[in-house]
Amino acid sequence: MSRVLVIESSARQHGSVSRQLTQDFIAQWKAAHPVDEVVVRDLAAEPVPHLDADLLGGWMKPAEEQSAAEQAALSRSNLLTGEVLDADVLVLAAPMYNFAIPSTLKSWLDHVLRAGVTFTYTETGPKGLLTGKRAFVLTARGGIYAGGPLDHQEPYLRQALGFIGIHDVTFIHAEGLNMGNEFQEKGLASAKAQLAQVA
Repeated sequence: MSRVLVIESSARQHGSVSRQLTQDFIAQWKAAHPVDEVVVRDLAAEPVPHLDADLLGGWMKPAEEQSAAEQAALSRSNLLTGEVLDADVLVLAAPMYNFAIPSTLKSWLDHVLRAGVTFTYTETGPKGLLTGKRAFVLTARGGIYAGGPLDHQEPYLRQALGFIGIHDVTFIHAEGLNMGNEFQEKGLASAKAQLAQVA
């Protein structure tokens, strides 16, 4: 049995390709694998605040020295990090905004990339602590960027996930969505074919 954590980051609740891919993935994964639980965190519906002084204080100050705001920020980070720790499979739905990931997804990462919790510093450098997990990243892109110099999504997310020990990462890109009907249909068909294979 497995626990799946889905992180939605599209600003659109309707007409979102990344959300469509997420639903397809969940249905296919459930059909092929025994699943205990699917937890969906929607960063558009419930945005995570940017990393700020309150969060840093919550991480770094002793409990008795924390303000109420710092305690609240720490509790939020603990909740988000706990969801990742509990998950066996992580699904990131990430539309491309201005060549990169949505800022809401970056804020989520800032809450869960935590020294001593999801990674640790060693004499040979940082070491990820979340080994044994799988991750799938479902992207939606107006143009075609995979493997090119303007694709800042995949390299960044591979590095961020690898930093916390998640190295088994599969990217599925739906590309060319704003390049006309032919490219759109081809991009969606390619993404859905890859989904069927990995699920």
